[in-house]
Amino acid sequence: MVFVASTESILSIILIIGLGYLLRRRGWFADSFSGNISKLIMNIALPASIFVSVLKYLTRDKLFALSGGLVYTILSIIIGYLLAYFMVFIFKIPVGRKGVFINAVVNANTIFIGLPLNIALFGENSLPFFLIYYVTNTVSTWAFGALIIAHDNPEKKSGSTKFNLKKLLPPPLIGFLVALVFLLGNLPVPTFINSTLTYVGNMVTPLSLIYIGIILCDAGLRNIRLDRETLLALFGRFILSPVVMIILIFALERYLGQVPIVEAKTLVIQSAGPALAVLPILANEANGDVKYATNIVTTSTVLFMVVVPLLSGLLNMLF
Repeated sequence: MVFVASTESILSIILIIGLGYLLRRRGWFADSFSGNISKLIMNIALPASIFVSVLKYLTRDKLFALSGGLVYTILSIIIGYLLAYFMVFIFKIPVGRKGVFINAVVNANTIFIGLPLNIALFGENSLPFFLIYYVTNTVSTWAFGALIIAHDNPEKKSGSTKFNLKKLLPPPLIGFLVALVFLLGNLPVPTFINSTLTYVGNMVTPLSLIYIGIILCDAGLRNIRLDRETLLALFGRFILSPVVMIILIFALERYLGQVPIVEAKTLVIQSAGPALAVLPILANEANGDVKYATNIVTTSTVLFMVVVPLLSGLLNMLF
């Protein structure tokens, strides 16, 4: 059951990546097409997707009710950043890969893979606990993760301190903040606006995956390999991140009370999700190592099919 659910959640993603690879190889996409996709996703589709997702999956009551559980996710994210920075320093991750590496360790692909998988594994009653991780992961990605990648620009001149509001407030983060205003202010969104943003936002996943397929084609499948930095990122994503969450759940039990089994399993599974599908796009925007980012997204997505059953078996023994 667990293996089937994880496989079904991943196979469609792999097929869309394969479609992008095939169409690029057949010459359907011009050289400039991947750059155009990158701009469309980052500036239009992602802000729309995040805005709609927040208002669809959250309410004011849910947001306040879930505030207690945010302790685990916030602490796990903070510890994750500290561990990732420590790994960058110890293993001397090169410029252009640092930001991608840190994001790969800390931030997961929650909404596109985590949500359907979580419902398949634990049912609709796990949705409130999923939202705990989703909110934290979203804020972490666009308030911190995207900035880290933006500042890890190998073409940035040394000593440059020019203030750039666009880097401080990327469009996806603006979409999240605007959604919070509508949510907390209980402001209605006109139906036609909501429908338009939903249609536009729904482009994020397929376009991101097609973009990955194009990059894979340009790089050549033979060049996609498990090098040292990729293996370290996968170690952080699939081992460090869930282990930190498990330790926090047990360590804080005496202070915050026992965590419901479904909540504990949800938080751990989400913490071990594959890398963000938009990592190559973020790397491209910052002139980073796009091939490295693509490598991490592809390998972590494929390996996730194996990680989920193993992790689920471990959770059944622990909780």
